[in-house]
Amino acid sequence: MANRLCEMFGIEAPIFAFSHCRDVVVEVSKAGGLGVLGLARMSPQRVDAELQWIDDHIGGRPYGVDILMPTTYQDAGEGEAKYDADRLLPAGHLAFVRGMLDRAGVPALPAAEAAQIERDLVSTFNFTPGESAAMIEIALRHPIKLIVNALGSPPAELVERAHARGIKVAAMAGAPKHAIKHRDAGCDFVIAVGTEAGGHTGSTTSMVLWPRIVDAVAPLPVLGAGGIGRGRQLAAALALGCEGAWCGSIWLKTVQSEVTPEVKARMFEAGPDDAVLTRSVTGKPCRTLRSAFTDAWDAPGAPEPLPAPLQAILWWGQGRTRVERVRAKEFLTYPVGQIVADMREETSVRQVVQDMLGELSEAKERLDRLLG
Repeated sequence: MANRLCEMFGIEAPIFAFSHCRDVVVEVSKAGGLGVLGLARMSPQRVDAELQWIDDHIGGRPYGVDILMPTTYQDAGEGEAKYDADRLLPAGHLAFVRGMLDRAGVPALPAAEAAQIERDLVSTFNFTPGESAAMIEIALRHPIKLIVNALGSPPAELVERAHARGIKVAAMAGAPKHAIKHRDAGCDFVIAVGTEAGGHTGSTTSMVLWPRIVDAVAPLPVLGAGGIGRGRQLAAALALGCEGAWCGSIWLKTVQSEVTPEVKARMFEAGPDDAVLTRSVTGKPCRTLRSAFTDAWDAPGAPEPLPAPLQAILWWGQGRTRVERVRAKEFLTYPVGQIVADMREETSVRQVVQDMLGELSEAKERLDRLLG
């Protein structure tokens, strides 16, 4: 395609795939797009191992990494302090989550193993600038071509270091004012994230947001994100001035996806209202699969979710550990966008890319006919 982002990275199609799964990253890049590995749920040791695996299997194709480096957050400490839930988290919030699971019959963790299980899981959630910086140091040892900050503008030092190595930098924006800050910080392009997206997102729909951000930062390239999983949606992004698409949720239905079979089955059953925007998972607005856990925070008398990353530590350390140990279906959740209602069966990454490009071509032909 005659496209600035295709030219920037030497790729064949402007399809950028965010995933926590190394297999998805490799398969998208091999299919002509660009895979981006999310680092927020990995220990430093795992980051190095995952990137090395990608290096060994991607055949020299370009790929990137995605980090969480928010500009506002509650300092939860790092190292040993991060794992002391009774010291770190309010007693009322701990009682709320523990009581919720007790009443539902979700068994508590074995007493002899509880502390280590919670520690192992919470240690994989990296949210603070210090933790993200450690991830970046590891990533820079590998031939990455892109660094994306999912929460806020990247620090000037990071942009300078990346550019000195020939690495492009981008950031996500849910409003034009955020996109302008990213541009001024030196980003090579901006990702405009509509509210339909999975994960951290704002409240403006893609149809309204994309052209606003395109106009706000022109001539800087923009990727459209939020609700893209097929070719017609990619065509809409291009028609609204974007240079391509940033997709995340659609890869969750693939055989390469990292989600468990139980979570995947819940997604295949989900309706259009089952991707809810909630602060109950991370402390920031995050669209995720509706569950008994997310519903509980909307009930009368529920406490206010804690600021990030404390709410994430509460969910990961006190909720997710118990839920996933026994696969308690009604409590299983995972970040996913509104496109989940269109995800009905498992397929492959390559098939998703081929279907998307095929439908994009059909959309172009239809427009050519309509416009004469």
